[in-house]
Amino acid sequence: MRFNRILLSSTLVVVALVIQVSVLARLHLPGAVPDLMLLTVLGLALVYGHVGGALIGFGAGLLADLAPPADHAAGRYALVLCVIGYLAGLVKPENGQVKSATAPMAVVVAAAIGSTLLYAGVGALVGDTAARHVGLPGLLFTAALYDLLLAPFVVPGVMALARRAENDPLEASSASKATDISSGWLSSGTGLRIGSQRGGLGGLKVKAVRSRVARAGRIKGVKRL
Repeated sequence: MRFNRILLSSTLVVVALVIQVSVLARLHLPGAVPDLMLLTVLGLALVYGHVGGALIGFGAGLLADLAPPADHAAGRYALVLCVIGYLAGLVKPENGQVKSATAPMAVVVAAAIGSTLLYAGVGALVGDTAARHVGLPGLLFTAALYDLLLAPFVVPGVMALARRAENDPLEASSASKATDISSGWLSSGTGLRIGSQRGGLGGLKVKAVRSRVARAGRIKGVKRL
């Protein structure tokens, strides 16, 4: 990943984690907590693709696993977001721009339900049965509802920032300068045009032929004498 991708992704993930822990988790909404981290990973994966989405999802999930007040095994949420980021990156548009809001909303709903099921499944493997006591159907419904309501305010902005970081103005200006320098070098060169160079070579050839003809005429004249 390029430096601008790493910097932007790290900043967005840290901001999303702070808002989720300090604001959204303290709202005490019924059911699940709105997953701002998931929406951030989805927005970045829809622009960077499946490889970038998997890497960003793993880093974001690992940061959420280590951030207090985490009460689960480290790496559990990292696995979930890694898989979700990879799958979301597979439906990335060709040019990184979404023509309609239907596809991103469907991705958000599928990701919310899939992440909840995957998180509960991994928890069941390690002996965490908290999802059974809370109620898995209620968690699925509230997770999909909250993320779907929050997605229009998060995913388009994250995607716009990611596309803007991809079109780095510094790289574009340096590329344009290199093009201008190369074109100027090819057009100017040493101050002589290609046509004039060709004309000069042609003139030298004509002069050489004429000198040879003159010398031959002189030799023939000497033999006549």
